[in-house]
Amino acid sequence: MTAPERGPIERPALSRCIRVPADEFAERHWGREPLLSTAADLEHGFDDLFSVAAVDELITRRGVRTPFIRMANEGSVLAASAYTASGGFGAEIADQVSSDKVLAEFAGGATIVLQGLHRLWPPIIDFTRELIDDLGHPAQVNAYVTPSSSQGFDPHYDTHDVFVLQISGEKHWRIHAPVHVDPLRAQPWDQHRGAVARAATGEPVIDAVLRPGDALYLPRGWIHSATALGETSVHLTIGVAAYTRADLVDALLRQVGDTAALRTSLPLGIDVHDPEALAPIVAQTVQALVETLQQTDASRPAAVLGGRFDGETRAEPVAPLATLEALATLDASTPVRWRASLPVRVTTIDDRVRIVGRAKTLSLPVEAEQAVRRLAQGDIVTPGELPLLDAESSVVVVRRLVREGFVVAPA
Repeated sequence: MTAPERGPIERPALSRCIRVPADEFAERHWGREPLLSTAADLEHGFDDLFSVAAVDELITRRGVRTPFIRMANEGSVLAASAYTASGGFGAEIADQVSSDKVLAEFAGGATIVLQGLHRLWPPIIDFTRELIDDLGHPAQVNAYVTPSSSQGFDPHYDTHDVFVLQISGEKHWRIHAPVHVDPLRAQPWDQHRGAVARAATGEPVIDAVLRPGDALYLPRGWIHSATALGETSVHLTIGVAAYTRADLVDALLRQVGDTAALRTSLPLGIDVHDPEALAPIVAQTVQALVETLQQTDASRPAAVLGGRFDGETRAEPVAPLATLEALATLDASTPVRWRASLPVRVTTIDDRVRIVGRAKTLSLPVEAEQAVRRLAQGDIVTPGELPLLDAESSVVVVRRLVREGFVVAPA
């Protein structure tokens, strides 16, 4: 296991969003109960991540398309045609954002939702990647821009955890306890619409106004609604798709096909509508399944969930032009470091060291093993500082690692 696999122990991105130590948050709040943190509780605000000016730039100059933008008014999602139009000559795309239409709908009380900012806005791209390292679960970021005294969505719950970061303006939040604890993705709030509506009329667990620099954590299932106060409100909602024990069960059940007793056909002529006919077969099947699971280890579910995590998250971006330029001048004194948020497994087989990453596996001579492990610790080093390699060999190894996207040369 290398350092990039474990993630930063201090969890700096997470600590920006919470007023308690990370270990206390993990024990008391994560997946259990909300946490409100005011700007006075936190070291600094979130102005470096997003702003009102950023909203206007995305709407006016970035050619944002659906589904990266949507709008809603008093709980109803507007048709895309209400705020998009063709991009015009040279960009004949029918669903690009129209600043004129957005202005009209926003002035009429509609909320702007800018979705997927972890793929659009550079400061949020970097922050989200760091937060994913801290949490160990995938995350994405939306911005909600709500005009004065408007409510974007009715009381509801999400099937993912959220961190709310207030950027500008004020928003009044009402938080109620769950009516369906720890909902899965296939258990959205509208399946419990009546219970949610009734719960929202009761005494809230949190009734607070978020101001710039404030943050709120909500586990999935907690009912919430929010109304902008006084002026336009802008906040970021970080959605965290927490892996669950149900996901672990799904991964474990991938082993069913490896067990002969679980691959056999049901009896000829069986009436699958008859519980009594199925009962003894169910009992036998459960016993075979239990025996299979008792013989398993964590390697299969780790591979399944690890592959899923790699598919749902991204490593630090690499700049193609800058990378090739750096390769042209790279020597034994060039500072380099491991690519951030790129977990790898380093193993040796005979005379080769294998680096197994998200999308590729790289094989190098075994003499490079200690150099690879040193780089994978994540510190900035020069090729000349790497162990057990002479200057020429270290440059060759680092060039290969840079070219294959495992190592970067910081600007």
